[in-house]
Amino acid sequence: MAGKRYRVAQWATGHTGMSSLRSIVEHPELDLVGLRVYADEKVGRDAGELCGLAPTGVVATRNIDDILAARPDCVMYMPLLHNESIDDMCRILESGSNIVTAVVGFAHADTIDPGIRERIEQACARGGTSLYGTGSCPGFITEVVPLALLVMERKLDCLSIVQYADLSNRRSPEFLRTIYGIDPATADLTDGATRSEMADGAALRQIAAAMSVPIDNMTATSSIAVSTKTVEIDVMTIPAGTVGAWRQDIAGFHKGSPVLEYSRVKYVVRDLEPAWEVQNTGWHVSVRGDVPMEMDLRFGTENYRDWSPGINANLPVNSIADVCDARSGILTTAELPLVPNFSR
Repeated sequence: MAGKRYRVAQWATGHTGMSSLRSIVEHPELDLVGLRVYADEKVGRDAGELCGLAPTGVVATRNIDDILAARPDCVMYMPLLHNESIDDMCRILESGSNIVTAVVGFAHADTIDPGIRERIEQACARGGTSLYGTGSCPGFITEVVPLALLVMERKLDCLSIVQYADLSNRRSPEFLRTIYGIDPATADLTDGATRSEMADGAALRQIAAAMSVPIDNMTATSSIAVSTKTVEIDVMTIPAGTVGAWRQDIAGFHKGSPVLEYSRVKYVVRDLEPAWEVQNTGWHVSVRGDVPMEMDLRFGTENYRDWSPGINANLPVNSIADVCDARSGILTTAELPLVPNFSR
């Protein structure tokens, strides 16, 4: 709601969280009231100092009680995978604070593990709050864009999305070292496919539900390609013969035919075996229906490393007001206006 102010706490300050923290501090209608960090060296430091801005008076903490005591209207919940905690999320929600999260897996309530879903919904009911999972990607490209494109159709055969993500400049050494530059024999393809079905599958099921086209079943696969030579990227070395790229493919079927498809190609090198086609960061979207469409969406390359965290961070920041003013419970993109507010 324009003109209304919202109290916000940032949870985690990694690649995405640092970008959203900066946006919250600079936003004319948001007030930063709390900051949760994981690294010991960040504890006790001013939020402004951490994100390269003037002091804010908000000091970083590792204590959830400090965050809850600040009584934020919304918590931007953005921990790395191994730090995700349903216990923490439920405490936040039942305390009266809404959550917007880039953590994947919350896009479609029916896809969430039943036990976890019940806990979240009960916490939302007790706190009168809501949870919106934007994802990182999935998110914009698997929900916002399809909803916009599909209003042009009266008959849909299949919507296909291919994502290309060049992560060679990403400043996330802890994240990158877990999946790149590793022995291909140790790559867990089953886990990759499972995570894709949980995250991408939830986003596709949300769109299918919005279209009233139920997904009967899904297939998910994961594959890798190795670097053909040793390459130095920003934060690490990728030795020849180690994992240089991952691909996840997922398809949702309706009445025996694929109706929604999503492929993600994430890479840190381009010289690969097998010789995958890798394009610059962006997406190709194909709509097969009574109004066929092909769309390429690419990002600018100038100063990419500096602004690219906003790819994952800006949608969550833009959704804060809508989530705070929405009904309680688990929200979907289809029911939120998500109109950005660029007031100064």
